[in-house]
Amino acid sequence: IAFHQLSENGADIRMGWRLESIDQRPEEVVAELSCGGEKQYICARYIFGADGARSIVRDYVDDAFDGHTYPETTILATTPFPFETHLPGLSNVNYIWWERGTFSLLRLRDIWRCSLYPDEDETIEQAMAPNSIQQKLNRIISQEQDYKVGEVRPYRVHMRLAQNFRKDRLLLAGDAAHLNSPSGGMGMNGGIHDAFALTAALKKTFDTSSDEPLDRYASVRREIVGAEILSQADRNRGRMQEKNPAARRKVFEDLKRKAETPALAHAHLMKTSMIEGLRRSEAMLDA
Repeated sequence: IAFHQLSENGADIRMGWRLESIDQRPEEVVAELSCGGEKQYICARYIFGADGARSIVRDYVDDAFDGHTYPETTILATTPFPFETHLPGLSNVNYIWWERGTFSLLRLRDIWRCSLYPDEDETIEQAMAPNSIQQKLNRIISQEQDYKVGEVRPYRVHMRLAQNFRKDRLLLAGDAAHLNSPSGGMGMNGGIHDAFALTAALKKTFDTSSDEPLDRYASVRREIVGAEILSQADRNRGRMQEKNPAARRKVFEDLKRKAETPALAHAHLMKTSMIEGLRRSEAMLDA
């Protein structure tokens, strides 16, 4: 639906094409694209790089993508098993502590995405073995079941921030500009907020023939991402990796206190939903 709406509004959508190179010129930027041996060149006033963690556009903006990779490896396993019928009140998004670590459950339309972790005495390869996946899934409901498992793959989590979100006619947004822990679901939403801000900045630039709104976008969004998204996602990840029972109890009691106090609950939700950061970003961009 989104692609159809974009096409209706004049967007030229090309699936399967790869960006090969970018040539910045005084009045335009030229992108070289390839697909199945065919090459094409597109001329534009600006290129908006939202091409993910392995962004090609970012390489033309800045070599620096500072940050770090977290030490743990997560094992993603998908299954259509109906956890919701075995665990009354289960949410669609769940971050769960258990005595030996943590796991999470994310409900999609037809499957659950389960984020699991190797046991202390397991290698990544051993943790991905079918019997190990079955064992880890059985821990969730404490019953022996024969799970139909679909995708299984390992992944690492990063915390990184591009030094610059703009270089002349190139701009970055989303994972191309910043990476964070998925704990709390802030990565995609933060990228969408970037897109809101950048499209507004581009409109101002077109209306005023000034690049100042693009400079402001690059500066403001980088500041907001670092202060509101990366730092908060890092705290979320740290909380879920906590194994000390006393520290866990302290975190739980703090969250319980916030949930029982309307003003604290409102403030917590505004911050964790990134609405507070989005409003601060909008105010800074409009200043």
